Amino acid sequence: QVQLVESGGGSVQTGDSLRLSCAVSGGSFSVYDMAWFRQIPGEEREFVVAIAASGGATASANSEEGRVGISRDNAANTVYLQMNRLRPEDTAVYLCAARQGRSSVPSSLADRYEYWGRGTQVTVSS
Repeated sequence: QVQLVESGGGSVQTGDSLRLSCAVSGGSFSVYDMAWFRQIPGEEREFVVAIAASGGATASANSEEGRVGISRDNAANTVYLQMNRLRPEDTAVYLCAARQGRSSVPSSLADRYEYWGRGTQVTVSS
């Protein structure tokens, strides 16, 4: 059974940086495209950034370009989300997702991802 566990969330101030981690167990991490989404209660999950299984390609939401980065450590079965210059509107639950890699470019669509973590809360105060 594939399990994803996010960590690293918390309460920060506007302008701060934060790095989230997602540890994957029970599957073959190196073949998974990995992605980060975020969700506010009552709203749809919003794509943030993704990285291909090969690590050679990433995709990010247009609104996040330049502020977020994703990386993976296949030896540690872990994917990371680096967020810089945080703003109050970044406040959300951040969820990690995985899917079998199928193309060179990872998907930005939530319904393409097979496995999900429970999320970690990020709260940004002004």
